[in-house]
Amino acid sequence: MKKIFFLFTFLILNSSVFAQHDDAWIAFWNKDTTLIGFKDKNGVIKIEPKFMGFTTARKFESIIAVTEEKNNKWDNYYLTKQGKIVGRDSLYTFDNGPDSENEGFIRFRDPKTDKMGFFNGEGKIVIPAEYSNLSKVQNGMIVALKGAEKVMAGFDGHFSWAGGKDYLIDTQNKILIENFEYNDQLNFYSLQKSKEPTKDEIRDNFRSVDGEYYSFINFDKEFNHWLKNTILTDLSKANLEKHAMNTITYWKEPDGWINAPKTKFIHQNYTYLKQKLQELKNPKCDYFVSTDGLNQFIFESSEYDFYFNNSNESIEWKYPVKNIVINPKNKSELKQDHIQFLRTDDGYKLLCVSAQKDNLK
Repeated sequence: MKKIFFLFTFLILNSSVFAQHDDAWIAFWNKDTTLIGFKDKNGVIKIEPKFMGFTTARKFESIIAVTEEKNNKWDNYYLTKQGKIVGRDSLYTFDNGPDSENEGFIRFRDPKTDKMGFFNGEGKIVIPAEYSNLSKVQNGMIVALKGAEKVMAGFDGHFSWAGGKDYLIDTQNKILIENFEYNDQLNFYSLQKSKEPTKDEIRDNFRSVDGEYYSFINFDKEFNHWLKNTILTDLSKANLEKHAMNTITYWKEPDGWINAPKTKFIHQNYTYLKQKLQELKNPKCDYFVSTDGLNQFIFESSEYDFYFNNSNESIEWKYPVKNIVINPKNKSELKQDHIQFLRTDDGYKLLCVSAQKDNLK
């Protein structure tokens, strides 16, 4: 949890429907797109448009953060589907946007103490505001930082945490692991419990307070293992197509980002893909793998709706994008080759390609 946070303006509401619960309400704009309301799946208006653009939720499951103007002032609060108002002026914001519900829980910040807690979907406080920082709920677990101090890194909104202690807790505020070594590569949805540490090479082990071991898949280890044993051992067209999204996005001058069916893209660019992936086998190949979230401004088609949450944020804590960045052999050249894979429930899938030279078709 001790990491640098970057604040920048991010205000967006996309009203397209995706992977929603049957009873979820969907956001919609009024006629002049100045106010937001919500309607059910049948188009019945449940809340007339009255919320400002800072209300980023495009889907209303249990509880959302909203803003409306009253008496020339902004009124910020959390709203449940039963109409209960809680946490007035206690919105937790990140990147200048409010928190979004995850697994029926949403974070809040006490304006007096600057400490964080959690509301459940009924608007009840289930985690008191006693923590310096909290992750989203992931598989019923929360990474919690307590007793830390916020250290500003300048005048641009950057800050980091100093001191404090990390815990892994559950949604009842029960400590599962003390001195938890936070790692943003952990897949909390892959939890396994055992009496002894697992020897699985793609998992990280942690000893819990009850003496058992919790292990989680490490995304980095998982991807590297998958790349080596699933892709690099078989660079055939058929295997690449098997492990690809239905649509591949690629960059081509002067058109910018282009979408193409995977079969067509792989057939037309097979020589390039095979060559670049083969380079990774060479110990002298200068490359690295970074982790990103799915870019909502590029991947806008319905194929990707599943990978964004209620507020159109990438669900990168479960479905990260692994970006292979290959540096040019000629160090005087600045452009790099990028080959991206999205983690899905069916494994990693080829997602996006941008070439150092304009040789994609």
